[in-house]
Amino acid sequence: MSDGNSPVGGGAEVKAGAREAGPGPAAPELPVLSEDVVIETRDLTKVFADFWGRPKVTAVHKLNLSIRRGEVFGLLGPNGSGKTTTVKMLLGLLFPTSGQARVLGYRPGSVKATGRIGFLPEESYFYRFLDAVETLDFYGQLFRLPRKVRAERIRTLIGLVGLEGAARRPLREYSKGMMRRVGLAQALINDPDVVFLDEPTSGLDPIGNREIKDLILRLKADGKTVLLCSHLLADVEDVCDRIAILHRGELSVTGNMRDLLAQRDLTQVVTRRLSEGQLARLREVVGDDLISVEAPRTTLEELFLRVIKEQEGVGNPEPRPAHLS
Repeated sequence: MSDGNSPVGGGAEVKAGAREAGPGPAAPELPVLSEDVVIETRDLTKVFADFWGRPKVTAVHKLNLSIRRGEVFGLLGPNGSGKTTTVKMLLGLLFPTSGQARVLGYRPGSVKATGRIGFLPEESYFYRFLDAVETLDFYGQLFRLPRKVRAERIRTLIGLVGLEGAARRPLREYSKGMMRRVGLAQALINDPDVVFLDEPTSGLDPIGNREIKDLILRLKADGKTVLLCSHLLADVEDVCDRIAILHRGELSVTGNMRDLLAQRDLTQVVTRRLSEGQLARLREVVGDDLISVEAPRTTLEELFLRVIKEQEGVGNPEPRPAHLS
């Protein structure tokens, strides 16, 4: 994904020169979301048009997703698969051509929803002459947080993202990894219920990478819902409960991470350390040393590549043609 804080970020999902096509026919209203569902889409579609208004590229086609409260959900796909466009529609930065979406029970872009959302784009653009404290104070004011609340949130977040020693340095002196930490703190300044994270570990060293993943798991433990977009599949595998893989604007696979990665045609036996003799007579002598018998797991990278390869088939890799329905 490639995006900024602007509604017209340069996402890879849209071909140059394309613009939005007009809205399609109105879809039936979505029913009221259950308390467990915080993000839902129904037949969500986005078509971009050429200069003359003719449909050119279908970036997202009839996407149906349901994301529950308190889970970390991974939105995956190769470049041009529709991830950026989907996130922009959920944030209210783009209007769908047809279909519907709800975030926290409201239409995307609703003031009642945006006040409870945090967003870390792939590229954050801050005032580089400000320091981290001033930057977070600025964003806290945008959310109209009282001064005392802002000060406490800033102090907590600076520690949370590990910038205590650099909090008063101007951002122009920050490395990319440090800028990602400031961006993550900015996404959390309003104590959001839903957090959109686009490549949150980009530019971080292994220690910082681990710290950010631990922070994501902490957000989950606090009951937050996290929508994670990343090309680092090992990171997604470490923190996500469920995933969806998009390809050419369509949903290819979605489900529980453990179920998707399980190799059902194989069995894995885990025991305490065995002698050579026990290994030779595993089934006869293992007894109480048996800890588990389960299907071994593949890796998320292997699953991702297999799904995309199957979707590609023998077809050409060009963007899917636009079609309004």
